[in-house]
Amino acid sequence: MTSCPEVQGAISVERLCALGRVSRAGYYRRLDEVAPRRADTQLHDLIQKIATHKRRYGYRRVAAQLRRDGVLVNHKRVLRLMREDNLLCLRQKPFVPRTTQSRHGFRIVPNLVHGIEPSGLDQIWVGDITYIRLQEEFVYLAILLDAFSRKAIGWALDDHLETRLPLAALDMAIAARSPRPDCLIHHSDRGVQYACADYRDKLEAHRIRASMSGPDNPYDNAKAESFMKTLKAEEVYATAYTSLRHARHNIGRFIEDIYNADRLHSALGYKPPVEFEAEFRQLQSTP
Repeated sequence: MTSCPEVQGAISVERLCALGRVSRAGYYRRLDEVAPRRADTQLHDLIQKIATHKRRYGYRRVAAQLRRDGVLVNHKRVLRLMREDNLLCLRQKPFVPRTTQSRHGFRIVPNLVHGIEPSGLDQIWVGDITYIRLQEEFVYLAILLDAFSRKAIGWALDDHLETRLPLAALDMAIAARSPRPDCLIHHSDRGVQYACADYRDKLEAHRIRASMSGPDNPYDNAKAESFMKTLKAEEVYATAYTSLRHARHNIGRFIEDIYNADRLHSALGYKPPVEFEAEFRQLQSTP
């Protein structure tokens, strides 16, 4: 029988099971089911971080790096997980997160924002999707930023990658900003969620022009990429989310209360986006 890895203070597993009115056999059976899945989720995350920063590493070097970092893992297990995450091709081409599926039959629109810097609010919105790791699974965050103020104006977090995820972020942004028709460009990668008919119809209904990055070129969407990097460095990597609800609460708080309202942005003269937008609107209204 598996030995117990946890003891809550001085209370034994037997006592905890009695208090919870569950059998010891049921406890260990559940432990045996959860532990491998949780371990695989943690290992997935570690492997993705190594593969992102050391793109020329194959599975043997990734396994060696994990062992140097104190993670004892067999290289065959690393090979299996890298194959599942489509990370074995990084030696030939840049890393493409699994959140983006750009091989689809929908129309790809040209890049309308290359070399253009917005001069005001609601001229260019940039969107992106990333993964967030929970204890036992991954969830996904869709975000929309105003490219001028860097403010996060729409976001959605859920446990799927269906089109309704970025659509929820788009609906939030439209409700908050009410962009003028034919004055706004929506820029994103070539992912199927942004290229599909439902998303395109929503943009057309509000007379928002669509723009997409070039193939395998994350630099075309650098502002959204920068936001994701900040979010993960300052919030996600510092928090162990226990559930989707927990992640949604904490990430929402970070976006609205810290990133938008408090964090100083060098590109904005070291002002938070909310303050920057308020000052810009005041200047625009001054005769």
